[in-house]
Amino acid sequence: MFKVYETELAGRKLTVETGKMAGLANGSVLVRYGDTCVMVNVTASKKPRDGIDFFPLSVDFEEKLYSVGKIPGGFLKREGRPGDKAVLTSRAIDRPLRPLFPKDFRNDVVIVATVLCVEQDNSPEVAAMIGAASALAISDIPFKGPTASVNVGLIDGKVVINPTVEEREKSDLALTVAATDTKITMIEAGANEVPDDVMLNAIKEAHVEIKKICEFIRNIQKEIGKPKFEYESAEVNKEVFDFIEENFKEEMKEKVQESDKDTRDRNLDGLSEKIKEAYTEKFGEELVEVHKADIKEAIYELEKKCVREMIFFEHKRVDGRTIDDVRELSCEVGLLPRTHGSAIFTRGQTQSLSIATLGMMSEEQVLDGIDTEDSKRYMHHYNFPSYSVGEARPSRGAGRREVGHGALAEKALVPVLPSKEEFPYAIRVVSEILSSNGSTSQASICGSTLSLMDAGVPIKRPVAGISTGLVTNPEDDNDYVMIVDIQGIEDFFGDMDFKVGGTEKGITAIQVDIKNDGLTYEIISEAFEKTAIARKHILEDVMIPVIAEPRAEVSKYAPRIVSTKIKVDKIKDVIGPGGKVINKIIEETGVKIDIEEDGQVFIYSVDNEKAVQALEMVEDIVREVELQGIYYGEVVRLMNFGAFVDLGFGGKEGLLHISKISKERINNIETVLKVGDKVTVKVIEIDDQGRINLSMKDLIEVAKKEEI
Repeated sequence: MFKVYETELAGRKLTVETGKMAGLANGSVLVRYGDTCVMVNVTASKKPRDGIDFFPLSVDFEEKLYSVGKIPGGFLKREGRPGDKAVLTSRAIDRPLRPLFPKDFRNDVVIVATVLCVEQDNSPEVAAMIGAASALAISDIPFKGPTASVNVGLIDGKVVINPTVEEREKSDLALTVAATDTKITMIEAGANEVPDDVMLNAIKEAHVEIKKICEFIRNIQKEIGKPKFEYESAEVNKEVFDFIEENFKEEMKEKVQESDKDTRDRNLDGLSEKIKEAYTEKFGEELVEVHKADIKEAIYELEKKCVREMIFFEHKRVDGRTIDDVRELSCEVGLLPRTHGSAIFTRGQTQSLSIATLGMMSEEQVLDGIDTEDSKRYMHHYNFPSYSVGEARPSRGAGRREVGHGALAEKALVPVLPSKEEFPYAIRVVSEILSSNGSTSQASICGSTLSLMDAGVPIKRPVAGISTGLVTNPEDDNDYVMIVDIQGIEDFFGDMDFKVGGTEKGITAIQVDIKNDGLTYEIISEAFEKTAIARKHILEDVMIPVIAEPRAEVSKYAPRIVSTKIKVDKIKDVIGPGGKVINKIIEETGVKIDIEEDGQVFIYSVDNEKAVQALEMVEDIVREVELQGIYYGEVVRLMNFGAFVDLGFGGKEGLLHISKISKERINNIETVLKVGDKVTVKVIEIDDQGRINLSMKDLIEVAKKEEI
């Protein structure tokens, strides 16, 4: 049955329609927010796949270019693989939903959000996140929602919910918050050094709006929601777990306490074999085969329980640190002699090598998406090869995780970059993860800051990244222990990965992943406090002593830039017919030239003298000929009525009529001038067509008057 439900969000109409489209999906809605329309369909498999030991949730945010009236580029003229923005939105939808499915649920769940129409003032990402929560709520798929999301801006210190395009351009904050009625389930932010208290207040104001949408979704669910289906539980076998815990808990606790990841993994591999042997001896090989998956899961759960209990009850971590200790840190810059900037940042066994490259503005990334952003000047790419975790797998290119981590580091650094006018370069930083034991994205932020400074990029202030983790009391979620600088095992077994990048002044980026049902304001406030202290330590005690400020000059291998601004109507003169003029400049000087629509000209060369030479050639072309101006030129053509004189800049020529050469009558111009002669002339007229008339006679007369 077709139903339409209506409410208001940030002063604009929000409707959820269901019952008209995609009738075979477990749950389907069409969300309209203003003129933005997003269809969300959710489906689930009837049974879990054999051998699956995790919850297989898949989220796809599909950007359809017809939604903004575009035809895709390329030969096929159809949408290809998802762009980075679509991948990031898919991850943002996934993160608040995943913890709200039952912990023992293993059926495949697929969420597809298809963008059908976009009004830029009304975010399709927000519509998709609300649509996903709504579709799951009314479906028969087990889900402990509802949840909802909003975007938040900050303009002149005032919080704005779901800012319009115009408001986004003025905003110091691009924050996305997801939450349930009671707790925050996801935070994603890019910010212009926003203070902790201001950020927390923005999150709280977002939650006020989110609660209204949650109630709206709950009312829809009450009216038309399907009963949730029964599923095959993947909860660990209690008898198997009890046997392993009773006999091996103390040994597990001992083996897991090791700072070196490889040693700890070998310890646990040996203990796992010992447990399997003991189980075989006790119950026989036949039962071991039957409970093979249960034994593996029980070992994992026992390891998790030991790590969590150590942290929660003893405030002790597997590598011996206290809850607030940061791992050993080190960094170095200028490792690679011919790259434009390079740095390595090491945190415990996590290590990131970051390389900065400077290029022409025309090398900025062109974006073909559904929003208003069509290019970006700063690009941050994150690579996570298998050797970084000691595995032997071939590289298959960047996946969703790599895209997400690169985007987080990019977001953290953009607020401190110089403007295009101050530093007219396209900038690319690549973070190669050399070794991974947790917080690689935060190591990338630190390493990339260092590489930019090494490259001579005049950033406002250095940026550092750090994460905090959380272990809650099994009996009470409000009773918790927060740990600083989490390593891999603490990320896997903890309840939160709260990543914050920022400067000494404030926050530039946040990304929060959780595994429980959400975070209280108290937890978020404490996370801000702890990350601020840790950031200060990383910046002041580790990074700044290595390189205190950006290098005064860019690398000798980086292109030098000189620039000028010309009148827009002069651009065609610099380019010339078919690019003839600009290509001549490039051929003669070996430079590269970018000309922007506003008349800004950037000239790039590793040879500064050549760049200056090219600049002078451009300025000659656009230099205006002044009436009554006196120029020293060269005769380039003779006609029976006069001579054409090159005025010495930009190929500009004027006519020196035979009557304007001398007071005496001249019958044959070739008797007084020849091609190649250097002459001093005065501009006596510039007609409506831009034609220039010159005189030598007027200069002679002026000279005679001065003699008298």
